[in-house]
Parts: sequence; structure tokens; C-alpha cells
Amino acid sequence: MRGAGGLGLGLLAPFRRARAAGKEASAAEAGPITESRLAYRELLEVLEAIDTTYLSPAHRISSPGDIADGHRLAMHLLEGGVDLYFEADPDYPVFKRIVSPTRKRNGDNPDAVYFAAPLRGGQTYRVRGNLADATYTSFTVEAGKGEGQYASRTAGVLNDSQIDVTPEGDYEIVLSPEAEGRNALRLDPEATRLTTRHYFERPNSAAADPRLEIPLAIDNLGTSGPPPDWDDARIAAGIRRVANDIRGRSVDAPDFDPSAMPSWVSMVPNRFNTPEPPGDLAFAAIDAAYAMAPYALAPDEALVIEGRFPACRFANVVLWNRYLQTYDYVHRQVSLNRAQTQLEDDGRYRIVLAARDPGVPNW
Repeated sequence: MRGAGGLGLGLLAPFRRARAAGKEASAAEAGPITESRLAYRELLEVLEAIDTTYLSPAHRISSPGDIADGHRLAMHLLEGGVDLYFEADPDYPVFKRIVSPTRKRNGDNPDAVYFAAPLRGGQTYRVRGNLADATYTSFTVEAGKGEGQYASRTAGVLNDSQIDVTPEGDYEIVLSPEAEGRNALRLDPEATRLTTRHYFERPNSAAADPRLEIPLAIDNLGTSGPPPDWDDARIAAGIRRVANDIRGRSVDAPDFDPSAMPSWVSMVPNRFNTPEPPGDLAFAAIDAAYAMAPYALAPDEALVIEGRFPACRFANVVLWNRYLQTYDYVHRQVSLNRAQTQLEDDGRYRIVLAARDPGVPNW
């Protein structure tokens, strides 16, 4: 229909009416209305709302490129929601990788691998793993909401400097309401999820390395016997968790409010604010410091970022699109950690962001 203009819309109207009638007929012929069927239809409504409501001028999304990127985001959210939440059970938790080179969400990082496992306040869990030579490892408890909904706050963090580790890198930690001391993390009554962060400073992005293995396991010490069978109610609950996750990161995401942005988030293109810790902002590492800014460049322009890396466990610079997804870091350089950055003679860095290689280091 390209080039048909208004005539194309007129030709599509009968088709849409026929499709709507077909959907009603199909629903009537589908058979019994189960709870899982209702939940499944709710999920389909969320996916449709992303297209018709979220990817719209009301959310400042109007260019063909942003719309296409938004549909890619929807596919990544769907994949992540199914993997992370459909069979999530805090009584029988399993660690799942949150993001990957082909599943980008939440502001992913080419130099980090993240895992998540469901939790329930009042329970006791044991986590066993190995540092796998990571530069930095941490465990963060998210609390509030749950059932796939966006956590409302961070409720505790433990990093590898606060735990005992064997010479081989092995460790064991306990999460419980009464946990105290090293290798222990007190579990908030509203705890819903445990997120682990494993940062690496390597010449090649760790998240792109299919050979990288990070041993990690979690057990609920208060659970015995097998989990319940997958009946209608349990399947419906899993589908609704998926829908909640997708909806919370798209259609129901808080509307953009410049006055409500953290101090370290710049609203001015090509200009950073002072880096700051994120406080108890959910899904942020509270012992990190962040700075974020939008960029706006013409094809023949370049943004030069100059500074000095601080004394810290890990540092890098990462490019995201407007949906907080990294660009392709498997085949391109879209981030720089300290092992990848060539420093000036005085120890400072000079990073150049441009559409084409300018022939200088740190592009």
C-alpha cells in the first residue's frame, strides 16, 4: 500500500472489520474459558497496547526508526518475561540470566553478566557460587510489588569484599530474616528478587563471550518435596507475571518527568552531570556511582568525552538507545572499560563518539 495515501486507509477498513468479526467468532469457538485462557488474552492485549499506545507520539515516539526499535524492544521484553517470570517460583528458585547479546533490557552492560532469582520475604535461602575471576561481584535484594511487577526499592546489597571466598574463588552466602555477619544478607519482609552482578574488565566484552561460565546456584532451605503440578491456576499466574513484567517496562512505565530525574541523569544533550550513587533506586547497584546523558550528533559531528577514571573496582562508558538497550557489542565497539581504553600520558582518557571512525584511539 506504500504510496496509496488516504486510499490505502479506506481499503483497509473492511479488512479490519472482518478481522474483528473473525476474532469474535474464534473466541466463541475456542471452547471453555479457563483462567489460563483469560491470562493469555491479557498478555496479547499488553503486546497490542505496546504497538498502539506506547509506540506513539504520546510517548514522544514518532520516527520510523524509533518505532522499529520499539518493536524490537517488545520482542526482547517478551523473551525476557517468559524466561525470567513464567516459571518463577520463590519456593523453588532458579537463577536466570537477565540479559544477553540478543536480549537487551534494563540498561544492559557489555562488561557485565547479570542473574536473577525469585525470593519471598520470611524464607531462608543459600547461594553458592564462584567468582569466576570477575573484577566485582555483588548480590542485591529488590523489594516491593512482585509477581513480575517492577520492584519499588533496593533492600540490601552484599559485594565480594564483604564475604569470605576460598583461594579457588568459591563462596556460600545465606539470605534470611535473621542473617547477620559476613556471608549473610538480611532478607526484607517484602523481598521479591535477588539480582547478581558480575563485572569484568577485559580486552573483549565479557557479556559477548559464550565460553564464560559463572557457577551459581540458589536453594530455599525451608522447602522439601517437589513443587506442585502445573494446573490451570498456576499456568495463568505465570502468564500474568509475564504480562506484568512487559507492561511495567513499557505501557505502564512512569511518564517522562525531567523534574523527577536523579541528579546524575542529565537532560542536556552532550553534557554529563556529576556522578552520584543511585540511593535505593530499584535495579541499580547502590555501591556504584552513575552519570548518564543523552547525545545528539549530526553525521559529520563527534562528541569528545574527556576525564580520569577514579580509583574503583570497575569503570566503563556504554552507549544505549532510547530504550536503555546497548547497541551491538558482539561485532562493534559500543563501550569502553579501563582495559580497552588507551590513556593519555597524564593518565586521562579521551573518548570519541562519532558515526565514522575518526582514526584516533578510543572511538
